[in-house]
Amino acid sequence: MSCTIEKILTDAKTLLERLREHDAAAESLVDQSAALHRRVAAMREAGTALPDQVRQRYQEDASDMKDMSKYKPHILLSQENTQIRDLQQENRELWISLEEHQDALELIMSKYRKQMLQLMVAKKAVDAEPVLKAHQSHSAEIESQIDRICEMGEVMRKLENKELRELLSISSESLQARKKNSMDTASQAIK
Repeated sequence: MSCTIEKILTDAKTLLERLREHDAAAESLVDQSAALHRRVAAMREAGTALPDQVRQRYQEDASDMKDMSKYKPHILLSQENTQIRDLQQENRELWISLEEHQDALELIMSKYRKQMLQLMVAKKAVDAEPVLKAHQSHSAEIESQIDRICEMGEVMRKLENKELRELLSISSESLQARKKNSMDTASQAIK
């Protein structure tokens, strides 16, 4: 498996784009939920001001809508759960890939150091100081790149976890609001 920093950066950019898409989708769901909440509140207000005959028809329509819509939240939640599981699996795969890349870089560096030492021993007449300086600068550069990769991976993990928590809290709030609305509707229907 060939691993390059460019590939890792490309993968990180792809993940960032996906997170942005998920963020946009979550914002859209929040907006839709808020609009629905406003409509329900307006309907409730209108229901208290309507005559009994119209209110009864409204309650019948509301109970019919409740019966039709009670299956949709389960579908949405199962889709979100599937997406969350997919993201978690992708995150695990990326972490494994990142660790493999780090291991490969460490192996390459150890072989490079070994070869450099062999060259220095074989060519004692050649001044080894410039080679050591070049080796040290390359080692420092590679170590800084490895550190940046680790930091990027940590940031990506934190961002994903934050996004997953937000999606979960949005889902929970939406489900609680729907349960409350259905309980309110049921209690109004009983009255």
